Amino acid sequence: MKSNLITRSGHDKLVAELQHLWREERPEITKKVNWAASLGDRSENADYQYNKQILRKIDRRVRYLGKRLEELRIIEFSPEQEGKVYFGAWVEIENDDGEVKTLRIVGVDEIYDHHPQHISIDSPMARALLGKQVDDEVEVVTPSGKKSWYVNAIRYEKLENSSN
Repeated sequence: MKSNLITRSGHDKLVAELQHLWREERPEITKKVNWAASLGDRSENADYQYNKQILRKIDRRVRYLGKRLEELRIIEFSPEQEGKVYFGAWVEIENDDGEVKTLRIVGVDEIYDHHPQHISIDSPMARALLGKQVDDEVEVVTPSGKKSWYVNAIRYEKLENSSN
């Protein structure tokens, strides 16, 4: 089962997507479907069939988002998190080869936008990092074997300063 945690910014993006689909895309496609339907024979009407397919896709996403947003739990930054890796943290890690990565631990619903630095709370890397502090060593089991990483820095987006 996937986790139901989400950051405030991730939640805001999903709400914005739902509103955009419902208020802008859906009415536009509905107009096209109605126009194409008015032309007559729907079985051979490519405009009608294509737009009807898009409408079904939009409706599926709207239903999914509506249900999912009810299930999600927004995790806000709390001062007790400072200095340790928890959900929502930006973490800079480095391996013995000098490779440096900056990752943010987010909910599975925030991975959809394929942000290259976002990793799911359910991923092996995130699981290994949780609770760690700067200078801690983290061992992560990957398909190519165990990898060691060191925590260089931890930071959080706080409400008064939501810039990256």
